[in-house]
Amino acid sequence: MIAATQYTITPNDLEVTLALVRSGTLASAGERLGVDASTVFRALQRIERGLGRPLFERSRSGYLPNELATELAAHAEQMEATLEAARSTIDAAPSRISGAVRITTTDTILHGVVAPALHGLREAHPHLNFELHTGNELASLTRRDADIAVRATKRPPQHLVGKSVGPIRVALYATRRGTLHGLARVEAGQVDWIAPDDALPDHPSVIWRKRHFPKVTPRYRVHSILSVLELIALGMGVGIVPLFLAEGRKDVVRLTDPLDECETELWLLTHPESRHLRRVGAVYSHLAQTMRMP
Repeated sequence: MIAATQYTITPNDLEVTLALVRSGTLASAGERLGVDASTVFRALQRIERGLGRPLFERSRSGYLPNELATELAAHAEQMEATLEAARSTIDAAPSRISGAVRITTTDTILHGVVAPALHGLREAHPHLNFELHTGNELASLTRRDADIAVRATKRPPQHLVGKSVGPIRVALYATRRGTLHGLARVEAGQVDWIAPDDALPDHPSVIWRKRHFPKVTPRYRVHSILSVLELIALGMGVGIVPLFLAEGRKDVVRLTDPLDECETELWLLTHPESRHLRRVGAVYSHLAQTMRMP
Protein backbone atom coordinates (compact mmCIF):
# COMPACT_ATOMS: atom_id res chain seq x y z
CA MET A 1 0.00 0.00 0.00
CA ILE A 2 1.24 3.50 -0.87
CA ALA A 3 2.03 5.57 2.19
CA ALA A 4 0.53 9.04 2.30
CA THR A 5 3.05 11.87 2.60
CA GLN A 6 3.18 15.62 2.10
CA TYR A 7 3.69 16.18 -1.62
CA THR A 8 3.60 19.23 -3.89
CA ILE A 9 2.68 18.32 -7.44
CA THR A 10 4.75 19.97 -10.19
CA PRO A 11 4.05 20.97 -13.80
CA ASN A 12 6.21 18.02 -14.92
CA ASP A 13 4.03 15.67 -12.86
CA LEU A 14 0.94 17.04 -14.60
CA GLU A 15 2.61 16.65 -17.99
CA VAL A 16 3.42 12.98 -17.30
CA THR A 17 -0.11 12.30 -16.04
CA LEU A 18 -1.68 13.96 -19.08
CA ALA A 19 0.51 12.03 -21.51
CA LEU A 20 -0.46 8.72 -19.91
CA VAL A 21 -4.16 9.62 -19.77
CA ARG A 22 -4.11 10.52 -23.47
CA SER A 23 -2.11 7.52 -24.67
CA GLY A 24 -2.93 4.71 -22.23
CA THR A 25 0.47 3.03 -22.45
CA LEU A 26 3.95 3.79 -21.12
CA ALA A 27 5.52 3.55 -24.57
CA SER A 28 3.05 5.93 -26.22
CA ALA A 29 3.29 8.36 -23.30
CA GLY A 30 7.07 8.28 -23.65
CA GLU A 31 6.78 9.15 -27.36
CA ARG A 32 4.67 12.18 -26.49
CA LEU A 33 7.18 13.28 -23.85
CA GLY A 34 10.33 12.43 -25.78
CA VAL A 35 11.56 9.84 -23.25
CA ASP A 36 11.53 6.06 -22.99
CA ALA A 37 8.86 3.94 -21.31
CA SER A 38 10.98 3.17 -18.25
CA THR A 39 11.40 6.90 -17.53
CA VAL A 40 7.62 7.35 -17.62
CA PHE A 41 7.20 4.34 -15.32
CA ARG A 42 9.65 5.72 -12.77
CA ALA A 43 8.05 9.16 -12.91
CA LEU A 44 4.60 7.65 -12.33
CA GLN A 45 5.88 5.62 -9.39
CA ARG A 46 7.38 8.76 -7.86
CA ILE A 47 4.16 10.78 -8.32
CA GLU A 48 1.91 8.05 -6.88
CA ARG A 49 4.28 7.48 -3.98
CA GLY A 50 4.29 11.20 -3.25
CA LEU A 51 0.51 11.51 -3.47
CA GLY A 52 -0.03 8.42 -1.36
CA ARG A 53 -2.54 6.90 -3.77
CA PRO A 54 -2.62 5.43 -7.26
CA LEU A 55 -3.62 7.35 -10.37
CA PHE A 56 -4.08 4.47 -12.80
CA GLU A 57 -5.44 0.96 -12.88
CA ARG A 58 -3.01 -1.40 -14.58
CA SER A 59 -4.48 -3.87 -17.06
CA ARG A 60 -3.39 -5.92 -20.06
CA SER A 61 -4.68 -3.22 -22.37
CA GLY A 62 -2.72 -0.46 -20.66
CA TYR A 63 -3.17 2.18 -17.97
CA LEU A 64 -6.75 3.22 -17.13
CA PRO A 65 -6.97 6.61 -15.33
CA ASN A 66 -9.01 6.86 -12.15
CA GLU A 67 -11.03 9.93 -11.14
CA LEU A 68 -8.05 11.74 -9.63
CA ALA A 69 -5.91 11.18 -12.73
CA THR A 70 -8.72 12.49 -14.93
CA GLU A 71 -9.03 15.64 -12.83
CA LEU A 72 -5.27 16.22 -12.88
CA ALA A 73 -5.26 15.74 -16.65
CA ALA A 74 -7.91 18.44 -16.99
CA HIS A 75 -5.68 20.85 -15.03
CA ALA A 76 -2.74 19.81 -17.21
CA GLU A 77 -4.75 20.60 -20.36
CA GLN A 78 -5.51 24.07 -19.03
CA MET A 79 -1.81 24.57 -18.31
CA GLU A 80 -0.95 23.34 -21.81
CA ALA A 81 -3.44 25.72 -23.43
CA THR A 82 -2.17 28.64 -21.35
CA LEU A 83 1.42 27.94 -22.38
CA GLU A 84 0.48 27.74 -26.06
CA ALA A 85 -1.46 30.99 -25.80
CA ALA A 86 1.52 32.65 -24.11
CA ARG A 87 3.86 31.47 -26.86
CA SER A 88 1.51 32.92 -29.46
CA THR A 89 1.62 36.36 -27.87
CA ILE A 90 5.39 36.66 -28.00
CA ASP A 91 5.79 36.27 -31.76
CA ALA A 92 8.19 38.85 -33.13
CA ALA A 93 5.44 40.46 -35.23
CA PRO A 94 1.95 40.77 -33.74
CA SER A 95 0.31 39.76 -37.04
CA ARG A 96 2.55 36.74 -37.55
CA ILE A 97 0.99 33.37 -36.84
CA SER A 98 3.28 30.36 -36.87
CA GLY A 99 3.45 26.75 -35.77
CA ALA A 100 1.92 23.46 -36.85
CA VAL A 101 -1.81 22.78 -37.08
CA ARG A 102 -2.90 19.15 -37.10
CA ILE A 103 -5.98 18.39 -39.20
CA THR A 104 -7.71 15.01 -39.33
CA THR A 105 -10.10 14.05 -42.13
CA THR A 106 -10.54 11.37 -44.80
CA ASP A 107 -8.52 11.30 -48.01
CA THR A 108 -11.73 11.98 -49.96
CA ILE A 109 -12.54 15.15 -48.03
CA LEU A 110 -8.88 16.21 -47.97
CA HIS A 111 -8.52 16.13 -51.75
CA GLY A 112 -12.01 17.38 -52.55
CA VAL A 113 -12.57 20.10 -49.95
CA VAL A 114 -9.84 20.74 -47.36
CA ALA A 115 -6.72 21.01 -49.54
CA PRO A 116 -8.27 23.51 -51.99
CA ALA A 117 -9.38 25.63 -49.00
CA LEU A 118 -5.94 25.47 -47.34
CA HIS A 119 -4.25 26.60 -50.53
CA GLY A 120 -5.31 30.20 -49.90
CA LEU A 121 -3.64 30.32 -46.47
CA ARG A 122 -0.09 30.26 -47.82
CA GLU A 123 0.10 33.96 -48.58
CA ALA A 124 -1.80 35.13 -45.49
CA HIS A 125 0.15 32.95 -43.04
CA PRO A 126 3.40 31.74 -44.65
CA HIS A 127 4.82 30.53 -41.31
CA LEU A 128 2.05 28.01 -40.66
CA ASN A 129 2.73 24.33 -41.21
CA PHE A 130 0.17 21.54 -41.45
CA GLU A 131 0.07 17.92 -40.37
CA LEU A 132 -2.71 16.26 -42.38
CA HIS A 133 -3.92 12.95 -40.97
CA THR A 134 -6.21 10.93 -43.22
CA GLY A 135 -8.11 7.87 -42.15
CA ASN A 136 -11.59 6.51 -41.61
CA GLU A 137 -11.10 6.54 -37.84
CA LEU A 138 -11.56 9.85 -36.04
CA ALA A 139 -8.38 11.06 -34.36
CA SER A 140 -9.17 12.32 -30.88
CA LEU A 141 -9.44 16.08 -30.46
CA THR A 142 -9.90 15.57 -26.73
CA ARG A 143 -6.49 13.87 -26.43
CA ARG A 144 -5.02 16.53 -28.77
CA ASP A 145 -4.11 13.97 -31.43
CA ALA A 146 -5.41 16.66 -33.80
CA ASP A 147 -6.38 20.34 -33.57
CA ILE A 148 -9.15 20.36 -36.18
CA ALA A 149 -11.34 17.62 -37.63
CA VAL A 150 -13.30 17.80 -40.89
CA ARG A 151 -15.77 14.93 -40.93
CA ALA A 152 -18.96 13.65 -42.53
CA THR A 153 -21.55 13.12 -39.81
CA LYS A 154 -25.11 13.92 -38.84
CA ARG A 155 -24.33 13.89 -35.12
CA PRO A 156 -21.07 15.68 -34.21
CA PRO A 157 -19.80 15.10 -30.63
CA GLN A 158 -21.43 17.56 -28.24
CA HIS A 159 -18.19 18.29 -26.36
CA LEU A 160 -16.59 19.82 -29.48
CA VAL A 161 -17.00 23.24 -31.08
CA GLY A 162 -18.47 22.74 -34.53
CA LYS A 163 -19.81 24.34 -37.68
CA SER A 164 -21.82 22.63 -40.39
CA VAL A 165 -20.21 23.33 -43.77
CA GLY A 166 -23.15 21.95 -45.74
CA PRO A 167 -24.76 18.76 -47.02
CA ILE A 168 -22.70 16.04 -48.66
CA ARG A 169 -24.69 14.84 -51.67
CA VAL A 170 -23.77 11.70 -53.59
CA ALA A 171 -24.88 10.04 -56.82
CA LEU A 172 -24.18 6.99 -58.98
CA TYR A 173 -21.39 7.56 -61.50
CA ALA A 174 -19.85 5.71 -64.44
CA THR A 175 -17.00 6.33 -66.84
CA ARG A 176 -17.46 8.79 -69.69
CA ARG A 177 -14.93 6.99 -71.87
CA GLY A 178 -15.82 4.13 -74.20
CA THR A 179 -19.17 2.39 -73.76
CA LEU A 180 -21.16 4.27 -71.16
CA HIS A 181 -22.89 2.25 -68.46
CA GLY A 182 -26.50 3.43 -68.78
CA LEU A 183 -28.82 3.30 -65.81
CA ALA A 184 -30.87 0.61 -67.55
CA ARG A 185 -27.82 -1.68 -67.62
CA VAL A 186 -27.18 -0.95 -63.95
CA GLU A 187 -30.76 -1.90 -63.06
CA ALA A 188 -30.47 -5.04 -65.19
CA GLY A 189 -27.36 -6.13 -63.26
CA GLN A 190 -25.15 -5.99 -66.34
CA VAL A 191 -22.35 -3.87 -64.90
CA ASP A 192 -19.65 -4.28 -62.28
CA TRP A 193 -19.83 -2.33 -59.05
CA ILE A 194 -17.03 -0.63 -57.14
CA ALA A 195 -17.67 -0.12 -53.42
CA PRO A 196 -15.98 0.55 -50.07
CA ASP A 197 -14.58 -2.47 -48.23
CA ASP A 198 -15.03 -3.44 -44.57
CA ALA A 199 -13.25 -0.26 -43.49
CA LEU A 200 -16.56 1.54 -44.17
CA PRO A 201 -19.26 -1.05 -43.38
CA ASP A 202 -21.88 1.56 -42.44
CA HIS A 203 -21.17 4.05 -45.20
CA PRO A 204 -24.45 5.50 -46.58
CA SER A 205 -23.57 4.32 -50.09
CA VAL A 206 -23.14 0.74 -48.87
CA ILE A 207 -26.49 0.80 -47.07
CA TRP A 208 -28.20 2.30 -50.13
CA ARG A 209 -26.77 -0.30 -52.53
CA LYS A 210 -27.76 -3.20 -50.29
CA ARG A 211 -31.29 -1.80 -50.01
CA HIS A 212 -31.83 -1.11 -53.72
CA PHE A 213 -29.56 -3.76 -55.27
CA PRO A 214 -29.57 -6.60 -52.70
CA LYS A 215 -28.28 -9.18 -55.17
CA VAL A 216 -25.23 -7.16 -56.21
CA THR A 217 -21.79 -8.32 -55.07
CA PRO A 218 -19.22 -5.62 -55.90
CA ARG A 219 -16.44 -6.87 -58.14
CA TYR A 220 -14.01 -4.32 -56.67
CA ARG A 221 -13.92 -3.31 -53.00
CA VAL A 222 -11.53 -0.55 -51.98
CA HIS A 223 -10.45 1.27 -48.81
CA SER A 224 -11.69 4.77 -49.63
CA ILE A 225 -14.31 6.68 -51.59
CA LEU A 226 -11.50 8.41 -53.49
CA SER A 227 -10.42 5.01 -54.79
CA VAL A 228 -14.01 4.26 -55.82
CA LEU A 229 -13.94 7.36 -58.03
CA GLU A 230 -10.57 6.58 -59.59
CA LEU A 231 -11.63 3.04 -60.54
CA ILE A 232 -14.86 4.41 -62.03
CA ALA A 233 -12.79 6.81 -64.14
CA LEU A 234 -10.74 3.86 -65.42
CA GLY A 235 -13.93 2.24 -66.73
CA MET A 236 -13.91 -0.64 -64.25
CA GLY A 237 -17.52 -0.23 -63.14
CA VAL A 238 -20.07 2.03 -61.48
CA GLY A 239 -20.06 3.40 -57.95
CA ILE A 240 -21.48 6.00 -55.61
CA VAL A 241 -19.31 9.06 -54.92
CA PRO A 242 -19.83 12.61 -53.61
CA LEU A 243 -20.72 15.36 -56.01
CA PHE A 244 -17.94 17.58 -54.59
CA LEU A 245 -15.42 15.01 -55.74
CA ALA A 246 -16.82 14.05 -59.15
CA GLU A 247 -18.52 17.14 -60.55
CA GLY A 248 -16.28 19.00 -62.94
CA ARG A 249 -14.30 15.92 -63.94
CA LYS A 250 -14.42 15.06 -67.64
CA ASP A 251 -13.78 11.33 -67.24
CA VAL A 252 -16.93 10.42 -65.27
CA VAL A 253 -20.64 11.04 -65.75
CA ARG A 254 -23.52 11.07 -63.27
CA LEU A 255 -26.20 8.43 -63.87
CA THR A 256 -28.70 9.50 -61.20
CA ASP A 257 -29.97 12.52 -59.37
CA PRO A 258 -28.44 13.02 -55.90
CA LEU A 259 -29.45 10.11 -53.67
CA ASP A 260 -31.36 11.69 -50.80
CA GLU A 261 -31.09 8.55 -48.64
CA CYS A 262 -27.29 8.85 -48.65
CA GLU A 263 -27.06 12.54 -47.81
CA THR A 264 -25.06 13.51 -44.73
CA GLU A 265 -23.33 16.70 -43.54
CA LEU A 266 -19.77 17.97 -43.49
CA TRP A 267 -18.68 19.35 -40.11
CA LEU A 268 -15.70 21.43 -39.10
CA LEU A 269 -14.78 20.55 -35.50
CA THR A 270 -12.27 21.56 -32.84
CA HIS A 271 -11.86 21.34 -29.08
CA PRO A 272 -13.09 24.36 -27.05
CA GLU A 273 -9.68 24.78 -25.41
CA SER A 274 -7.90 24.72 -28.79
CA ARG A 275 -10.12 27.19 -30.62
CA HIS A 276 -8.67 30.27 -28.85
CA LEU A 277 -5.09 29.41 -29.89
CA ARG A 278 -4.11 31.83 -32.64
CA ARG A 279 -2.77 29.23 -35.05
CA VAL A 280 -5.82 26.97 -34.62
CA GLY A 281 -8.30 29.85 -34.65
CA ALA A 282 -6.81 31.26 -37.86
CA VAL A 283 -7.08 27.97 -39.71
CA TYR A 284 -10.52 27.16 -38.29
CA SER A 285 -11.90 30.55 -39.33
CA HIS A 286 -10.36 30.30 -42.80
CA LEU A 287 -11.79 26.83 -43.40
CA ALA A 288 -15.20 27.91 -42.12
CA GLN A 289 -15.24 30.79 -44.62
CA THR A 290 -13.80 29.01 -47.66
CA MET A 291 -14.94 25.38 -47.64
CA ARG A 292 -17.94 24.98 -49.91
CA MET A 293 -20.20 22.07 -50.86
CA PRO A 294 -21.76 21.83 -54.36
